[in-house]
Amino acid sequence: MVVVMKADATDADINGVCAVIEEHGLEPLLMPGNVMAIGIPSEVPTDLREPLQQKLQILPGVSKVTQVSRPFKLASREFHSQDTIVRAGGVEIGGERFVVMAGPCSIESYEQLKSAAEIVKANGATVLRGGAFKPRTSPYSFQGLAIEGLRIMQQVGKEVGITTVSEVMSPDMVETVAEHVDILQIGARSMQNFPLLIEAGKSGKPTLLKRGMWAPIDDFLLAAEYLLAHGNPNVMLCERGVTPLDKSYTRNTLDLAAIPVLKEHSHLPVIVDPSHGTGVAKYVKSMSLAALAAGADGLMVEVHPDPRTALSDAAQALPPDSFAEMMSALREMSAVTGRSMTMGARSSRI
Repeated sequence: MVVVMKADATDADINGVCAVIEEHGLEPLLMPGNVMAIGIPSEVPTDLREPLQQKLQILPGVSKVTQVSRPFKLASREFHSQDTIVRAGGVEIGGERFVVMAGPCSIESYEQLKSAAEIVKANGATVLRGGAFKPRTSPYSFQGLAIEGLRIMQQVGKEVGITTVSEVMSPDMVETVAEHVDILQIGARSMQNFPLLIEAGKSGKPTLLKRGMWAPIDDFLLAAEYLLAHGNPNVMLCERGVTPLDKSYTRNTLDLAAIPVLKEHSHLPVIVDPSHGTGVAKYVKSMSLAALAAGADGLMVEVHPDPRTALSDAAQALPPDSFAEMMSALREMSAVTGRSMTMGARSSRI
């Protein structure tokens, strides 16, 4: 439920609305904007909705009272009409900017990550990605360098001067990962790891939530609701492909239609991962351009100094020259879409 106040509503009017909401055992949430609104993020009992709406509607300063129709409340654009901009490590994600996060699937060594960081930053990426903990289908595959990988990520981020993002896999590791990187990533396999979502929410750390490969849009946004409901407003959504009908050609099916759907129904920034979305390096550029055209706020792309030696996801990692070519094409397309691309420490509109 959202109470929209009149333009000339006074502080006393606002306090009066909050008091009535609290009298019914509910928590009001002030939603400043062009017009002040007061939301009730928790579920209002069915038998209370109509009488509470009628009681609020006649209060001084109230313009209208509306029910939020979506099961997710805090993530809904009905509840929060303005786009959310997440600030992490000096980078703004959302709004008019188109941000590129890039780097290797796995942190393999200091030298490998330092080289990757310098490559992606030189070509315009503003966030370095890299996995210290790698959830792999096979227990015999490379699982990452764990804590040592986080230390390498932190060191490289400081030396190169770039914002960092890495995956956290369990609730007990949220604090540790948050101490080493600027953005927490919750992977597709962990999208409904609710204890993890709760701890990441409590941390307040900027968090990139990946859509599960099997997840409907509502389930995806309800997972984001966990983060928001536990006090973390710094949430980004990441479309990374859904389970394909035919795995002969691509690893997943990149759901580009999810971009405008998410932008319509949620205020949270939308990032697209065409590397996992296709699993094939040669398709990443075209899907990246399509994501920009569809209205995404940014990309997460796998880039490796030498994909032939990559310990994980070699088939989808871009080599440096392909990444440079893709970034050039994105800058050209940004002129058509009216977006801006952040280049290093400065922002330029192409």
